[in-house]
Amino acid sequence: MSLSDPIGDMLARIKNAQIRAHKSVNLPSSKFKIKIADVLKEEGFIIDYKIIDNDNKSILEIKLKYNYGNPVINSIERVSRPGRRIFSSAESLPKINNGLGIAIVSTPKGVMTDVNARKKKVGGEIICKVF
Repeated sequence: MSLSDPIGDMLARIKNAQIRAHKSVNLPSSKFKIKIADVLKEEGFIIDYKIIDNDNKSILEIKLKYNYGNPVINSIERVSRPGRRIFSSAESLPKINNGLGIAIVSTPKGVMTDVNARKKKVGGEIICKVF
């Protein structure tokens, strides 16, 4: 079975695992999902991630982070969807929760946060909002 929105599936799995207070979540791996997990790790929203190689498919295992029993990620939601792509220039990238959250942006220079994209003056597709 193929998914029409694998990134949306990734975000939903993370959200559902944190609601149930799981320590980690497993999902099918891809290069793009690994880049998103790398941004989440750099910004301190997850503890770590690793790639587990099975026979012919790889699995991305994400270790979730909690603060006194509460999930660090309060909200993670998809912005740009397969049916409606949302692009933004560097100047008009949104500030999430007055700078307390991040927007993950796919730019020509790679996947990065909205803050880094503004510094490098590159725009791109807004993948998701995390706060």
